[in-house]
Amino acid sequence: MKRDGQALVEYILIIALISVIAIALVNYFGGYLKDAITKTSCSLVDEVYTKGDKPGEGKCEEKEETQE
Repeated sequence: MKRDGQALVEYILIIALISVIAIALVNYFGGYLKDAITKTSCSLVDEVYTKGDKPGEGKCEEKEETQE
């Protein structure tokens, strides 16, 4: 009696579980990841990073010129 189908089902269940965990982690940490990327891009375009109210809401703003 062959059990090839049983092994295939087990692999599919493992892949599905890993996918669900990966999606949950991206949803949970996505805002922090977006803020880190935004902060880096702000420094590249010579702007100032402004933190948002929630993770993922940070943005780049132009530097204020100081007049003397």
